[in-house]
Amino acid sequence: MERLILCGGGHVSLEAAYLAAHLEFEVTVIDDRAEFANRERFPMAAQVICAPFLEALDGLGSREDDYYVILTRGHAYDSDCLARILRGKYAYVGMIGSKVKVAAVMERMRALGFSPKTLDGVHSPVGLAIGAQTPAEIGISILAEIIAVRAKRGPALPPPPSEPGVLVTIVEKHGSAPRGVGTWMLVRPDGSCVGTIGGGAVEFQAKQDALSLLASGTRSARKGYDLSHAAAELGMVCGGSIVAEFQVR
Repeated sequence: MERLILCGGGHVSLEAAYLAAHLEFEVTVIDDRAEFANRERFPMAAQVICAPFLEALDGLGSREDDYYVILTRGHAYDSDCLARILRGKYAYVGMIGSKVKVAAVMERMRALGFSPKTLDGVHSPVGLAIGAQTPAEIGISILAEIIAVRAKRGPALPPPPSEPGVLVTIVEKHGSAPRGVGTWMLVRPDGSCVGTIGGGAVEFQAKQDALSLLASGTRSARKGYDLSHAAAELGMVCGGSIVAEFQVR
């Protein structure tokens, strides 16, 4: 699961944390003030770390699917956090602030030797320009921007469980099919499933095909599914198609 790491536990962080949890991010909140970094304030977070920012970031390490939002109470803390994050791995880093504050932080980053290309990748001021004013609106603008970045990268999918069944994996996607290449569903011998390849009639048919494959003794297969037909039956204009690979485990 992708991590959303919020540097700062203020009002905007609180709104962003609630939204991120609904969007299936593993939320981590960092603040060096106990009144802002505690479980009562952030019950939805996987981790709440009350510690100096750099100490907390060092303890977390960095991963290629980490999303960072810097929302501290001052540009000195922002600068420290940004420098530490840019030296590691990340999928996204955004920083709140006025144009003057952002310019000052970026000047310091240039002085530290970060390249223009690296700094151009920082989303700052953070969030989509939707005229957000309140903490809730700013939180929405931030998560909307993160959703856009995540959509371009593709979701970080967990590995399928190592148990008997038929692993159904999307290997091709065309048009507006809801799930992308690499999405999987494990169909157990009893017909129960783990994961999803998009739901609806196509997923139901893929499940039946998986059970038939299991009964036949065949070890693998590849099948195509046209979502446009199912969408038309429901009066929808979306559709597309997928090709799924079946592997008996």
